[in-house]
Parts: sequence; structure tokens; C-alpha cells
Amino acid sequence: MANAFADLDAAEEIARLGRELSELNAIGIRLSAERSPAALLEVILTKAREITNSDAGSLYLVEHEADGNARLFFALAQNDSLEVPFRATTLPLSSTSVAGYVALTGAPVNLADAYTPPEGSPFSINRSFDEQTGYRTKSMLVVPMRTPQGETIGVLQLINCKPGAGGRLVDADDVALRVQPFSARYETLAGSLASQAAVALANSRLFQNIRQLFEGFVGAAVTAIESRDPTTSGHSFRVSELTVGLAEAVDRCEQGPYATARFTTDELMELRYAALLHDFGKVGVREHVLLKAKKLYPGELDRIRQRVALIKRGLELKYTGKKLETLLARGRRGFDRQAKAIDAELAAFLGELDDHLDRIVMANEPSVLPSDVVEHLRGLALQTFEDHLGNHQAVITSEEARILAIPRGSLTDTEMDEMRSHVVHTWEFLKRIPWTKEFRRIPEIARAHHEKLDGSGYPLGMKAPDIPLQSKIMAIADIYDALTAADRPYKKAVPLEQALDILDGERRMGTLDGELFDLFVTARIFDRTRPR
Repeated sequence: MANAFADLDAAEEIARLGRELSELNAIGIRLSAERSPAALLEVILTKAREITNSDAGSLYLVEHEADGNARLFFALAQNDSLEVPFRATTLPLSSTSVAGYVALTGAPVNLADAYTPPEGSPFSINRSFDEQTGYRTKSMLVVPMRTPQGETIGVLQLINCKPGAGGRLVDADDVALRVQPFSARYETLAGSLASQAAVALANSRLFQNIRQLFEGFVGAAVTAIESRDPTTSGHSFRVSELTVGLAEAVDRCEQGPYATARFTTDELMELRYAALLHDFGKVGVREHVLLKAKKLYPGELDRIRQRVALIKRGLELKYTGKKLETLLARGRRGFDRQAKAIDAELAAFLGELDDHLDRIVMANEPSVLPSDVVEHLRGLALQTFEDHLGNHQAVITSEEARILAIPRGSLTDTEMDEMRSHVVHTWEFLKRIPWTKEFRRIPEIARAHHEKLDGSGYPLGMKAPDIPLQSKIMAIADIYDALTAADRPYKKAVPLEQALDILDGERRMGTLDGELFDLFVTARIFDRTRPR
């Protein structure tokens, strides 16, 4: 009979150990899957209290300051019997507190009654919480959270072990009746969980550090690119803000074609990075093209001005000679009669040249060019004038006339092709990065932000069904910011209402997504980047 009871006890012990092992494995899986640092801390403390039947508990993190000193960060507290607002604080890392002692020594502390620690202990219990709330801290188990490398990165403090899970401790008498010391088994379980928690927390910190490092790289890369064109400073950051804002509005949408469209946290992060890096390919565009403010480069317009000045000089010399010939041929009286007519004829020619130059300067602006000005430029390129050396030359060459006749903007077709190539450069650069799974579509999203629904966009001429939703969202943000951003050399900023009218015109022409534009307006996404 005794053997039978022994066998039964052994079987029960094996079953219990199996359950505990299974529970620890489940907790380990849960911890490894949690990426949010705050949520991870909640899981650690909650599970530690569950497996030890603790009424309350606290979690401390060891933090290292810039000067090399360390401190304890009181990160979290839970209590089944009290509802007390929690406030995070920092404490000196000292062996005078139980948590500090465990963090420094790496040894667990198990107290049957926290008010009476073992004689000679360097630590004492701060009773201020109990005195203020009426709570009674009795049994206490404090275990270090140590990484496999032996570094203590935190401390778990478990308070008041109860006979079973749940239930409140009503008062000090209830504590005296129900609270029991933490058993050696609970100490082992808590130590195992703390070790798993340390690994999970270290991994979480590593993940956050890598994310922070990547965030810094992206920010530095964007700043470096925008430094090549200081007038667009902040554009990528604003486009990112607008793009994510519109995506969040889509995510909230409950009707219309995007009622079922949803973005996960990772997808929103992916879209944010794609928006930040959407113009990265401008590193491959020559700087003088990137910064071209007018149709002619400054040196080219200066050459025209010099040409006009030489032609004027030639005319002045020619007509001075004409006046001299008149004086010699007709004498003083005859010269006086002819001089005014000669001066008037010269003034007419000089005025004509000034008019030509004024029209050239006007045509050089990156605005919409009237058709009569275009015809004037073409005619002017065929007209020649005699300079001071007697050579005949045009005010402008046929090539200059062609450039000045650009109907809109400042770039020639060749320069526009080069500027548009930045999207291809962006794609080529981004696709070389070994993106993690959650960010793998960044190159594709960034490449398509200049595509149009009717196929008139670039670089691939994609039509609506083939353009990623994220790229359609970014297109609206990109155009809006380009229209409303602070004055650039080649254009003035337009007011909000005019910018929305222009976007609405694009929608009516079938190049931008109308539903997304309506969301952009109704949700007032534009307010996210407007000056407060």
C-alpha cells in the first residue's frame, strides 16, 4: 500500500512538473512574440504573479546613465487588492533597498515577512506605501532578471503569496490569515521566468535600438539629399506626415471603396519609410538641374545681355559715324537739321532691343508662356543685328529660343527626363537594401508615387489597378506639399484653397484617386503640416 501511495505521489509530482514546464514554455513563447516594450513588461509581471499566486508585484529596470552610473527605474506595479495610481520613478542603485541589493548581487531574496529581514541584511523595507494605503506587505520574493551573459537588466519583486489565484486581501488580519511564504518551488519558477524575461527584454531593447539606428540613418539620408536643394528642406518629412495621416484616415473608413482597407502598425511604418525615402534617387540628378530656377541658367542669360550690349554698342558707333558723315557733308547747319532724326532712329533701335530683352527676361520665368511670346522668340532668333565689329548676329540663338519657349516650368525635355529619372534611381537604390519582411514593399511603393491612374505617369506608365494603394496615397501628399511649400526659386507657394482646387482638377482629369482626395479634404489631413 505504501508503494502505491508513493507511486501516486510521484505521478502527481511528474504531472505538476509537466504542467509547470508547459506553462513556462507558453510564457516564453508569449514573451518572445511581444515587441512592444511596455506590453512586454506587463506580460512579464502578470505571468510572474500568476505562477506564484502573488497578490502584488513590481518590476524594476537597471538603467545606465551617460556618466557611467546606474540607477533603478521603477517601471511597473500591479496589485489585486488595491487600486492605486502608478507613477514611474527612479531610485539609486543601492544595496539598502531589496531591489537594489538583488540587482547588484544577482542573488534572489525570499522573505517570509518583509518587515523582519534577516539580521545583518544591508537592506530594509520602505514601509511608506503600506502606511499611506493601509496595505500590509508580508511575504516577498525578489529575483534578478539576468541575461545569458550574466548582466542583470531588471528585478522582479513579488509580494504576498496567496494559497490560490485571485481574491483580494481585505486588511492586515486577512493578510495574517491567508498570506504564506513563497516556497522554494515558486522561487525556482520565478527565477526561470525572470531568466526568460531577461532574454525577451534584451531582445526587445536590441530591436528598439536597431529601429532607432535605422530611423537615424533614414533621417540623416533624407537630410543629406535635401541639403542638395535647400529650398525643398523638410519636403520628405512633410510628405511622410501627410501620407501616414491619409493612410490612417483610410484605415478608419467604414464606407466606400476603401471600407475594407486596413493598415497594420508595420504597414504604416513601411509606408512612412517609403514616404521619407521617396526622393532619395535625386542623388543621381545633377545639381544644376535639381536647382534650375529659370529656363536659362544664369550664365546663359548673361551671355544674351552681353550680346544685346554689344549690338547696342555697334548701333551707337554706327549712328555716331552717320552723324559725323552728315556733319562733314552738309556742314553745321545741315547737321543740326539731321541730328535729331538720326538720334530718333538710334533710340528706336535701342528701344526695340530693350523690348526684346524684356520679353526674353519675361519668357525666362518658369510660368505658362503666352503663344504670342513664343512666336516673337522664334522670329527674334531669325533676326540679326550688326555689332561694333560689323559682324551680324542674332539676339538669341535658335537653341535659346527653343529653351525660352518651354510652355510650362523651367526644364527642357532632356532635363525633365533626368529629373524624372530620380524615381528609377530611388528604386535602384532601395531594392539593394535587404529589407526585413515587414518593409519589403518600400521600393515598390516609393517607385510608383509619380504614376497616374490614367497611365500618364512615370516611370512605368502604370494604370489604376496596378498602382499600390500606398503609392496613390503618397501621390496626393507629394503634390499637395509641392504646391504649398515655402517659396522655391522656380515657383511660388499657393494658398490652401488653390492647392485643393488643383488637386481636385487632377481628380476630375482622372489622374488622382477621387476617394482618397475626398478623405484628404474631409479629414483635414493638410492640417498636419500647416503652421500652428
